[in-house]
Amino acid sequence: MALIDLVKCDAVSDQVIVEKFCSEHVDELRIGTQLVVNQSQEAILVKGGVALDTFGPGTHTITTGNIPLLRKVVNKVFGDRTPFTAEVWFVNRTVKRDLQWGTPKRIPVMDSQFQFPVNLGAFGQWGFRIEDSRSFVTQVVGTQFGADSARIHAYFIGEIIEKLSQNLSQLIGQGVSITSISSRLVDLSIATSASVARELARFGVELVNFSVSSVSILPEEMKKIQEIMAKRMEMNILGSTPVGHGFVASKSLEIMQTAARNESAVGGIFGATAGLGLGVGAAVPMAQQLAQGMNVPLTQSPDDITAKLLKLKSLLEAGLITQTEYESKRSKIIEAL
Repeated sequence: MALIDLVKCDAVSDQVIVEKFCSEHVDELRIGTQLVVNQSQEAILVKGGVALDTFGPGTHTITTGNIPLLRKVVNKVFGDRTPFTAEVWFVNRTVKRDLQWGTPKRIPVMDSQFQFPVNLGAFGQWGFRIEDSRSFVTQVVGTQFGADSARIHAYFIGEIIEKLSQNLSQLIGQGVSITSISSRLVDLSIATSASVARELARFGVELVNFSVSSVSILPEEMKKIQEIMAKRMEMNILGSTPVGHGFVASKSLEIMQTAARNESAVGGIFGATAGLGLGVGAAVPMAQQLAQGMNVPLTQSPDDITAKLLKLKSLLEAGLITQTEYESKRSKIIEAL
């Protein structure tokens, strides 16, 4: 049995968070052994699974005087050189910043504005420091021989994603649309940071920084949202027109699109109008005047036609008909004029 006079740990990498110096069944510590703890380190002496004491930076002599619990676990046989088996854990307490985190799976949410389900991905940075070495070693490291930054990340990434999902869902539930979520990243970062910090503190870990860099939407889902926005803009234009002229506005848009492609004089006028950006406001009266010259009966029973179109649109919004059925019925109503 070899007695150990000096215990010291120089980590091979700053990414090493916890490393165990173990003498069990190999070498023995003794009363009087020198324990050297480097700057930014903390050492924990463990005997029989019980943490006897914690040592900060400096040189410490292991005695029953400065470690009272040793009296209960060590039987003096050899006087000042009484040997005993024990473990010494060295904990790196430096700050680890700029660690990357990301959602391994996308987070499903329901957009509050469009009532459309989407799957969000999020990315950001975080940093930590071991605050309570004893709590961290006993709860997280356990019987392992050590832990590095990658292990700490793997251990806590689930907590980070869970808290992020809760705060993201809460933010959207408050009426924030996913199309404007990027403008609320600071609020999301602050709320999630507070939640994560409370959870990590239970394990003796201090959260020193946390931020959400981006929240992303799948391209195909964004395309669907853009289509919904385009439809709503179209209906808002028609909805802002008086009921008696709703059909006129709808037909005017179609006439402008057709005439703008026509190489005739009328088409040239509309093409120039579109190029000047006169918009729908100018389109309605111009369409009425030109439609009369083109024998297009825009004013034929407008109230009845408008009522049918509005009813058809309400059926679509209620989900009673499909988009294809809506387009088909709408075309028939207009063709019947």
